[in-house]
Amino acid sequence: MIKILSLPFLSKKTIFLADLVFVAAIFIISTFICNSLVNKAAVLITFVEELILCLFLNALFFYLFSTFKGVLRYSSFRDSIRIFFALLCANVILFVYYLYLYGYSTLYLVTIFINFVLGFNVLVFFRMMVRLLFDYAQTIQINKRHMPLLILGTKLTHISLAEMIRDTEYLPYTVAGFISSELKKTSQRIMSYPIYSKADFLTKPDDFQNIRALLIFPNELSPAEKHLLVEKCIEYKIELISAPSLDNWKTNSKKIYKIDKICVEDLLGRSPIKIDIKAIKKDLKGKTILITGAAGSIGSEIVRQLCGFDVKMLLLCDLAESPLHQLSLEMNDSHPAVEIQSLVADVRNYSRMKLIFEQYNPQIVFHAAAYKHVPLMEKQPSEAILANVLGTKNIADLAVAYHSESFVMISTDKAVNPSSVMGASKRVAEMYIQCLINNQTGKTDIQPTRFLTTRFGNVLGSNGSVIPRFVKQIEAGGPITVTHPDIIRYFMTIPEACNLVLEASILGKGGEIFVFDMGESVKIKEMAESMVHLYGLEPYKDIDIIFTGLRPGEKLFEELLYEKETRLPTSHDKIMVCKHTDFDYEKVSSLISRLIRITASGTKIEIVRLMKKIVPEFISLNSEFTELDEED
Repeated sequence: MIKILSLPFLSKKTIFLADLVFVAAIFIISTFICNSLVNKAAVLITFVEELILCLFLNALFFYLFSTFKGVLRYSSFRDSIRIFFALLCANVILFVYYLYLYGYSTLYLVTIFINFVLGFNVLVFFRMMVRLLFDYAQTIQINKRHMPLLILGTKLTHISLAEMIRDTEYLPYTVAGFISSELKKTSQRIMSYPIYSKADFLTKPDDFQNIRALLIFPNELSPAEKHLLVEKCIEYKIELISAPSLDNWKTNSKKIYKIDKICVEDLLGRSPIKIDIKAIKKDLKGKTILITGAAGSIGSEIVRQLCGFDVKMLLLCDLAESPLHQLSLEMNDSHPAVEIQSLVADVRNYSRMKLIFEQYNPQIVFHAAAYKHVPLMEKQPSEAILANVLGTKNIADLAVAYHSESFVMISTDKAVNPSSVMGASKRVAEMYIQCLINNQTGKTDIQPTRFLTTRFGNVLGSNGSVIPRFVKQIEAGGPITVTHPDIIRYFMTIPEACNLVLEASILGKGGEIFVFDMGESVKIKEMAESMVHLYGLEPYKDIDIIFTGLRPGEKLFEELLYEKETRLPTSHDKIMVCKHTDFDYEKVSSLISRLIRITASGTKIEIVRLMKKIVPEFISLNSEFTELDEED
């Protein structure tokens, strides 16, 4: 049966001749039937002349209506319409011919009617049978090669998607049915596929043993519903996949080119974060805003969200040329009305950044530029100091010098009781920001710059984060590498984090460190296991998970606050604030300047030793610098 699919298409001439053979046979049958009803004997010569005329007329209109140009195995309703009009025209003219020769006769009228009806049904039936034969063969082939899939929903969009999956050979799925929100299973079917109740899917796993995938529309489900479905898919060992957005459907060709694996970001089980759009819009309206690290994960999302407000100009600053260019193109396409300046610049270069402040005089600064990868910075502490400390100092000093209204620093939970060079460098940057608060007091009549720090944990999907790495490892067949079976982290999606950064930017009066509610901590090992389950696979069997040991500077868990920092609520239930610790500007500034100087000629040990002096809580873990903690 499957070999039928490899048969070549019939040529146009073959289809044309086949149709004429059918027409000739039908004309003979209809004439014989009518003559038999009235016991009339046919005159052979006259009959042959009428048959030739019938074939000529049908051939003419088959040609004019192009009834033979379609591929039989893909015959459609349009092909039936062409056949209808071709046969109608041919038979009308044939009837006029009879009227001209013999006058009106019920016999000839009935003959023409039978000829037309029988001809239309036979030609359409022929095409439909060919199509059904090939569809059946294709279904057998797909069912042998593809995974049975259920679609959650019975609306028009779900049905359209099912049709596209059915008609797309290269997707590894075949539709096995729909899941309805109705409480009871119905005997009705859609596209000949059964409809199951959602209650049955959640409570009767034995009924779905042959199902290998569940396709959902994430935007149609609440976080709690997504979380429940994830649990059930893991329990049933079913792959959970996400329907593409409507914008990505290739409706012209009636094909769908991509079905996505479900995003872990969609499965945190948290309610959407609400922010005060009106207040943010009012605060940002007509402002020139500088975003450093604009091409990074956090920076680029801040840019996307700022484009939705009535800002005067966005200054996108980053050292990474290609990602910055791509972001600029994206923003120009999606928000052409927003004035954007893409600036290839290094925050470590004070002179270059000064020129930017002189030219554009930004009123608000979002400082997201930083080095963030713990193992890399552990090996190269001088780079961590130059990017995270010197870069922050340069931008903060310029914000003060050019009277920016506010400066928002993006920090990290790794700055709390740091165990790595990267975390310690971010803590030094935090300390300098807090020093500037007191240093501005009473020095000018101009409103001082509001310095705010936002501190949060890991961001799902950011460049180099654990989730994209796990995805690549699973798709490569494994193994997944996790540093330690007990390591835990707080996670937040990129849009969530940036929403809260914008909200915090209008809440602060200056000097606060804003800490975000990161939800429940997540065990990385369990996250890896869940991701394997979401691919319809079994951890440690289909995809192995191996533990490689903690990396230099890495902790088992992160904290968001120091013991001395008091966490206070704000008007936003997802944002807490801790009052800054008073630092002596002269002392801290002097130590930081010294730290920056020794990056040019000092050894790694000298650099880290001074960092530990500036940040006494900095205790190295799994690192070559652990011995420094034993020094007096």
